[in-house]
Amino acid sequence: MEERGTVRRMNSSSVEKKIDRELAEEMPLKWQRGQDHFSRFTKLIRRELDDETAMVEERWKKWSKQRLLAAGLTLFDLTGRTQGRFFGEPILVFENKAGSRLPIHRFGHGDIVLISRARPWGEKVIEGIVLDRGPTRVRIVVAEKPNDLKKGTWRLDRGANRVAHDRMHEALSTFHSTESDSGTVLRDVLLGALHDISASAQRPPEIRGQKRHGPLGIGKMELNPSQQVAIEAAITQRLTLIQGPPGTGKTHTAIRLLTAFVRMGRGPILATAESNVAVDNLLEGLLEMNIKAVRIGRPVKVREHLREATLDAQIEKHPLQEELRFIREQNDELRRNLSGLKGKEKGLAHRDVNQNFKEMRQIEGNMISAVLDEAEVICATTIGVGHNLLRDRQFPVVLMDEATQASEPSALVPITRGCRQLVLVGDHKQLPPTVISKVAEDGGLGRSLFERLIECGIDAHMLTTQYRMHPTIREYPSARFYEGRLEDGCSSEDRPPAAGFLWPDWDHPVAFVPVDGSEIVDDESSSKSNLDEAAKVLSIVNDLLSAGDLTPSDIGVITPYSGQVRLLIDLFDQAGGREENGPYAGLEIKSVDGYQGREKEIIVFSAVRANDAGEIGFLKDRRRLNVALTRAKRGLIVLGNLKTLRHDGTWRAWLDWAEERNLFAWHITHG
Repeated sequence: MEERGTVRRMNSSSVEKKIDRELAEEMPLKWQRGQDHFSRFTKLIRRELDDETAMVEERWKKWSKQRLLAAGLTLFDLTGRTQGRFFGEPILVFENKAGSRLPIHRFGHGDIVLISRARPWGEKVIEGIVLDRGPTRVRIVVAEKPNDLKKGTWRLDRGANRVAHDRMHEALSTFHSTESDSGTVLRDVLLGALHDISASAQRPPEIRGQKRHGPLGIGKMELNPSQQVAIEAAITQRLTLIQGPPGTGKTHTAIRLLTAFVRMGRGPILATAESNVAVDNLLEGLLEMNIKAVRIGRPVKVREHLREATLDAQIEKHPLQEELRFIREQNDELRRNLSGLKGKEKGLAHRDVNQNFKEMRQIEGNMISAVLDEAEVICATTIGVGHNLLRDRQFPVVLMDEATQASEPSALVPITRGCRQLVLVGDHKQLPPTVISKVAEDGGLGRSLFERLIECGIDAHMLTTQYRMHPTIREYPSARFYEGRLEDGCSSEDRPPAAGFLWPDWDHPVAFVPVDGSEIVDDESSSKSNLDEAAKVLSIVNDLLSAGDLTPSDIGVITPYSGQVRLLIDLFDQAGGREENGPYAGLEIKSVDGYQGREKEIIVFSAVRANDAGEIGFLKDRRRLNVALTRAKRGLIVLGNLKTLRHDGTWRAWLDWAEERNLFAWHITHG
């Protein structure tokens, strides 16, 4: 993640300036008038889309080829070929002309890409989704393949997400519509417009037609006391917030809760989250609990071993497929013969073709309905729920994991599917929703519905036992971010410090390594990097690996700046590489924002900032620090510039804590 500049638009009219002034006003916590809520969020999501589009176009038109490559946002001069199909859609393979390695790039599984010849802003582009990537190729799934794929060369770009905007806009309209019976009965409590919002949230949901399946078996679900209390509350009330600090089993709890809802006969239940990764985690857990779960969304965005549970895969196995194939073949035959027919015969044949198309659509519709009707839980991303497939379906029970990473309009997409009982699972002390537009973020799009409801006075059920971190790693985040409420579900014996690093105190595997380097501003993407820290990270990782206690996949290297991520990847590549047989195969180097929800045995964190002015930019977001400090199980090593970091209150407090405990690793600095 970068600190974002604001994109200057060419036509900043007085209307736009007026809208920006409105967005600069304080965002209310409680909305007395639905109209104000609708108007504010409509403007925010519009501004977000405009800024994202403007940013993409500005890059295309202003940035040099070198700069786009350095930022990893575009790949040039690729050759294309097809390689079979993926659930009926063509797979395209793009590689360098010579078959050599691709440069470092940011195209990952599930990303939306634009495929063009040379100028995506001035020609017809094709949208695709990344299936996977290798060192020399990227595979992309498209709805239709471009003409002359094998001729000439292609470029790939990251694009703006229009679909998300349109679905959020539709959800806002539905949420505030008085006519439709969809929307949600929870509207007033979600707007915070009630006198006693807490009492309203605790009322039982009005759900008819329950088919009770006997005991719920919550006692047998391997739950600790705080998890059990959260689940019991969520079952009986119509709106529940469950706060899951790092390592407390947030998703584990969500899956057990969904299982209890299924046993109550409340299906089909909608299980959703902001990212595909989080939805896949829910799906995986549900399948392990033998719940009939179906995943909506393009199979290409779903983890490979879970694709059997996607709607497309289920439909492929449906008994009606035979009939569909028969009609399709018959229809292809009819269409082939059309050109030889004249007059009335041609008219009749046309009618038959159209009739067949209609029948095929109907059979497809019946198969989809049959699969969805059978499902006990339907899993999709918040935006994915807006798909036409689910248009006529109502979901009285909605559970949202990662709810603090969804913007409010994004959260409304599943809620406006007739929700009567809502469970939001998240942690507002970790990273907020990702918002590209600075104006939209400051205007309130960066605050999740979960966080707003907490500020309105709804109490969250906090999960309080953490199973990830060595007690020393837990100590500071618990005191600073969670009022000292976190308890340990694992002991220091369960988390022995790793060999290969000289811990200042072997009983407390946390170390701060002071580095007297200096930051460089990368002119390509205005990100920051720090060569001294990067070199130190490399030597620390080498020492950890040489002891033989850890493999590269046990270590995570985290840094807030993408410039430093690129520098580190370069350094490790020069030192032998992260390829399958390379010395660092499996080592992950990522930004903090790419690490939420993840964990590793050892985390090495490079803070990057080092300047005389003591500026630490967006490092000062406490939530980013919280995420960085809570990923490690057995050991946490932080590298940074003491003088610069001490300028910030939250960092100063952490450094004071580390110093009091004698966790400064001066011997590593001078070693």
